[in-house]
Amino acid sequence: MANLSNIKIKLLNKDIASIIINEPKTYNALSLKNLGDLIKAFKKLDENKNIKVIIIEGSGKGFSAGHNLKEVSGLKKREKYQKLFNLCSKLMLQIVEGKKPVIAKVHGAAFAAGCQLVASCDLAYSTNDAIFATPGVNIGLFCSTPMVAVSRKVNRKRMMHMLLTGEPIKADYAKEIGLVNNHFSKSKLNNEVLKVAKTIASKSSLTIKIGKQTFYNQLEMPLRKAYAYTSKMMTKNMMAMDAKEGISAFLQKRKPKWKHK
Repeated sequence: MANLSNIKIKLLNKDIASIIINEPKTYNALSLKNLGDLIKAFKKLDENKNIKVIIIEGSGKGFSAGHNLKEVSGLKKREKYQKLFNLCSKLMLQIVEGKKPVIAKVHGAAFAAGCQLVASCDLAYSTNDAIFATPGVNIGLFCSTPMVAVSRKVNRKRMMHMLLTGEPIKADYAKEIGLVNNHFSKSKLNNEVLKVAKTIASKSSLTIKIGKQTFYNQLEMPLRKAYAYTSKMMTKNMMAMDAKEGISAFLQKRKPKWKHK
């Protein structure tokens, strides 16, 4: 296990790693320090050729309450606020633009930038009693950066209700609107997340890398451009040894032996 102050990296097996926000006294707040260390942790795992899937979770009572409001209130100057929000955006982009699939494993509350972190991950699973919110409006600070990630997972009317009221939503509703994939009892969550991670880890890492990049890029394109782009990316994927091996294995009814494990 590697340790970057309040951010821990734990190897769950040879190809799955967990990043743990370990600052329960602040409800795993996304402070300047924690944001910087999270970026370092994600970069480190993204560059590790053995790691195929990354899980992110929080310690203590819940996932993350978002920014540390004590820290925010003490910043005072415009450039310091800008630095904080830029760093938070950098973390979210690192997750989306990284090569490895990232799974959020959520318990307790995921509020504001914590909810943004969940939405930025490729997949998200929670406990049955987890709650999610973009509550900035309650303290006079609209959740503008969190809404970038959440509004790309949730439709506009439902997103605006969360933003305008600041009211938390429960796990079953979060699943209904597409913020999380599924929710489980506390005793089952870990095994269910690991099951998904192991399934993904069994695939070709090159194929997953190409697919993740293509997915997010095409989302931002008009339809015609998206088809032209994805046709090029499928051609690139098809030219790789793993696609040839995968098709051969399927036709021969055997298990594929990936070159890019």
